[in-house]
Amino acid sequence: MATIPVTKISSSEGARPVPVIAMGTATESSIAGTEVVKPSILIEAVKLGYRHFDTAAIYQTEKPVGEAIAEALRLGLIKSRSEVFITTKLWCNSADRHLVLPALKQSLKNLGLEYVDLYLIHWPFKANQKKFELPIPNECIAAMDIKAVWEGMEECQNLGLTKSIGVSNFSAKRIEQILSFAKIPPAVNQVEMNPLWQQKKLNRFCKENGIVVTAYSPLGATGNSAWGHNRVMECDILQGIAESKGKTVAQISLRWLYEQGVIIAVKSFNTERMKQNLDIFDWSLTEEELNKIDQIPQRRHIYLIGSIITELNDVFAEIDTELD
Repeated sequence: MATIPVTKISSSEGARPVPVIAMGTATESSIAGTEVVKPSILIEAVKLGYRHFDTAAIYQTEKPVGEAIAEALRLGLIKSRSEVFITTKLWCNSADRHLVLPALKQSLKNLGLEYVDLYLIHWPFKANQKKFELPIPNECIAAMDIKAVWEGMEECQNLGLTKSIGVSNFSAKRIEQILSFAKIPPAVNQVEMNPLWQQKKLNRFCKENGIVVTAYSPLGATGNSAWGHNRVMECDILQGIAESKGKTVAQISLRWLYEQGVIIAVKSFNTERMKQNLDIFDWSLTEEELNKIDQIPQRRHIYLIGSIITELNDVFAEIDTELD
């Protein structure tokens, strides 16, 4: 079984350890509600050494994550709840001051847990829709009152229902806004990040403010038709480095992210690839290889307009522009 290194994030208990590799659980079919992620896959991950699981209200995978933890405890794969780190997220239809706490309580009920380790605001907008549907109708989208929502997040931490709070898909500008009034600053910002979208400025800004970045789509979410692409896996520079080191392109990308000091949310339900994704800690990239990766042309992939919504929308246009 692999041992995954930890980094530390701010929490209600001071600096708290978090495994640097998280098992992502978002799939097109789980979000659409057409297929459920099986707890058996997640139990396999626990057997391999995964201890950090990343879920969200919108993924509809909180229940299987909770079931997998309960089963892992029953089987003795883990001795206590404290051995696993659970991240979940507030969906945009609960982005109102009075809805934040009930949303987390519902997530905890789904998970069958008394607390989560990290609770994130999923996106910096509000969706006025009871039932999630894609694309989100234009008239359902509104700007978020970030001060009010952040107060709700702080309440969740103060009540002990989450150990840490943070954000996802937030620009430096929006984080600065939170820092101007926050009693509890964000511990984490989860964003799209990989060798083809390196987020150097945002990562630097977060580090300067004691915020740890979590990288999602570390391999471009390859194989996912809704928000994925193959550009990371098909990148000539990464392929060349992988060949010379006897590693996979995925391992080169994940190792590069690890060397940037970020947490990595990686998702594969294939046992062999799940193993390979953990085999990145006993070797490193050379200065020359890092310089080559630095030269890769940068291109962001995930935009709200065109994925979550099909028509032009001012709220989304502002978010998309800031994240570039």
